[in-house]
Amino acid sequence: MIESQLMKTSGADALRIRLAEPNDLEHLPDLQLAAGEAFRGIGMAHVADNPPLSIGHLAKCQRVGQAWVGVDHADNPMGFVIVDMLDGCAHIEQISVHPVMAGRGLGRRLIDHVACWAVDQGLPALTLSTFRTVPWNAPYYLRLGFQEVEPSQITNGLRTVLDAEAAFGLNPSTRVCMRRWVRQAP
Repeated sequence: MIESQLMKTSGADALRIRLAEPNDLEHLPDLQLAAGEAFRGIGMAHVADNPPLSIGHLAKCQRVGQAWVGVDHADNPMGFVIVDMLDGCAHIEQISVHPVMAGRGLGRRLIDHVACWAVDQGLPALTLSTFRTVPWNAPYYLRLGFQEVEPSQITNGLRTVLDAEAAFGLNPSTRVCMRRWVRQAP
């Protein structure tokens, strides 16, 4: 269903960003899995095979206003971002864009939307953890204004995220924490 809906959309300009609603949640795991398929093409099938966020977790984030979707003209989700509060920053826990929308600016728009939200919340920065060398991960986020967090500057919360990723089976040497200041650094 998502695939046929997405094919009708011309690009990111036809999209709008809004808070996720309860009826969006059932579509987000499939969207996350579709986005994850790109990892299979670079020899990272283990990442593509990771389970998506649970509906329960998505619902919790939606209820507290920390889940946004990029929707087409018919209000169908094409991408989403989930944010958690971590060390006083807005931590991007998950961002997924359906492959037919890749390269059209939806990911950037979702991140910029979260940055505006973070400013409104009085938060200093966005943070995330990602793969160091995957082209649509750290190199992409660098282009969006993120900077690598130096190992000596990794906060307790980010360390917990990295530890959980390692326990899940991700190689710590392939991971990097990043930060994008949205207002003057403390």
